[in-house]
Amino acid sequence: MVFSHKPVMLKECIEGLNIKADGIYFDGTLGGAGHSVEILKRLGPRGLLIGVDRDRDALDAAAEKLKNVDSEGKFITIHSNFENIRQILEAQKIKALDGVLLDLGVSSHQLDTRERGFHYQENAPLDMRMDRNESFTAKELLNTWPKERIAGIIREYGEEKWAERIAEFICNAREKTEISTTSQLVDIIKAAVPAGARRKGPHPAKRTFQAIRIAVNRELEALKNVLPEAFYLLNAGGRMCIITFHSLEDRIVKQFIIERSGRCRCPPGLPECVCNAVRELKQVTSKPITPSADELEQNHRARSAKLRVIEKL
Repeated sequence: MVFSHKPVMLKECIEGLNIKADGIYFDGTLGGAGHSVEILKRLGPRGLLIGVDRDRDALDAAAEKLKNVDSEGKFITIHSNFENIRQILEAQKIKALDGVLLDLGVSSHQLDTRERGFHYQENAPLDMRMDRNESFTAKELLNTWPKERIAGIIREYGEEKWAERIAEFICNAREKTEISTTSQLVDIIKAAVPAGARRKGPHPAKRTFQAIRIAVNRELEALKNVLPEAFYLLNAGGRMCIITFHSLEDRIVKQFIIERSGRCRCPPGLPECVCNAVRELKQVTSKPITPSADELEQNHRARSAKLRVIEKL
């Protein structure tokens, strides 16, 4: 299988991780192994890379790439969700890490593989699972969830103005026939969004597809779970590089950083601080890093990416 995925902000991630030759590094979104190949090249005989992915296809292809770089056993690949980081390390008898990389969102390979059902411009079964061992699909969500819950995820995860109307049209359509393909869903969304709104901005189905994908894969819950776990497992001086692709992800990462940066969280007006905030990390860069103009010219899918780098004190 050909697995093509351009690593986003590769140089910036490698610099951000500040790799030590004898360090232990965790890539929670192994994908096409673009980032991990460069991490592995910088490890010495006592270094170790742990590569994790929910997608078995990605994991198998990445393992082959990593073997071409190293045949000395300096890497392990594991089929799992990165939110299971503590259990993964316990199984490997590893107590701490020197670096963690999380490149969030859907991969180019998943988007480009028609039968996975991630893209609104390709007709395919309504699947959207990153891990095809999981049973819950977009089809099940759309045909079984109540209207209010569907509207809620489209509004929250897709930040879609027409969420309630789209949910209503979905529920009306499924009463007549099961919604089973991406084309069916796109047609329903187009019918729900007024013609004037369809002429402006991105494809009318883009936000709804994003919302359903996030819900099917529990993406935001997994991110909220992994951040404190991964941070706890870092050695002092260890670093985390986190690439986000939309505001919902970035907001979660930013809030996590604020909570551990030592800023007072007391309500305004108190005569003195009572929250006892402790500074646990520093931001390696004060603002998120974004792709260069050259990178955007080569990879338009990187256009919304933001990289935040933190170091444990």
